[in-house]
Amino acid sequence: TTAAPKQTSRNFTLNFTLTNLRYTADLDAPSSRRFLSTVKVMNHYVSLALLVPLLGLGAVSQRTCVTFSLRSGRHRDDTTVDAVCSYKDNASLARFDREKLYQELSTMTNNVTKLGHYSLDRSSLYVDG
Repeated sequence: TTAAPKQTSRNFTLNFTLTNLRYTADLDAPSSRRFLSTVKVMNHYVSLALLVPLLGLGAVSQRTCVTFSLRSGRHRDDTTVDAVCSYKDNASLARFDREKLYQELSTMTNNVTKLGHYSLDRSSLYVDG
């Protein structure tokens, strides 16, 4: 008999800017009601957006974004979202391909313009493996 391939946990970062969520000081406070509700919504949308791209990784049931931070964007009314996400990398399946993930996320966000009811800065999507 052969042992099942070992799964290794790996992290990647995901960054994007929301152009229709005005940044305010309460988004910088992790215990504020506005921060918590925004992160809950972001976690929902990001989880949905990652579902299809990670299918090819064989990691769908093993992916999550564990850390979110919100900060002021380049323009006064923008909020930049930084997420640290993880997935289980199975040696027998396809490896993580950040370029493929970027392309899939771009497609799923209407060419980096929409994430749910949020508008995105088209030049802000960044995936780092």
